[in-house]
Amino acid sequence: MTTLPSSFRHIRLELARERGHPVGDPTHGYDLVAPLADDGTLDAETFRAHKAECRVRRFRPGEADAVGRLARRPGGQWFFDYEAGEEDDETGFRLGEERFVVGEYVSIREDDDVMHTFQVITVERP
Repeated sequence: MTTLPSSFRHIRLELARERGHPVGDPTHGYDLVAPLADDGTLDAETFRAHKAECRVRRFRPGEADAVGRLARRPGGQWFFDYEAGEEDDETGFRLGEERFVVGEYVSIREDDDVMHTFQVITVERP
């Protein structure tokens, strides 16, 4: 078993309120395992050294969970990668600038090509 650096966190995101979900949806979201800097942003330097440990799980009602990895394109755009190719990639809106702090919001363009907003529910040591 690999020992993760102390900056790694388990981050849970749940769908925030939007049309069709006036109170959000705790059954639609993401679990991330990723390194965070002191200010709560994604830590690109630690990520580069531990890419294989940066994981994502998408959960939605009525669907099997999608398990993949956190990835970063040249130029710094973060995305979730589930399978080979780009068809299923999900990108975050300015994900590298977002703070993963409980109560904050992040936006992710899901595989339906719609941008959804998610609330950070928990941030804890894995």
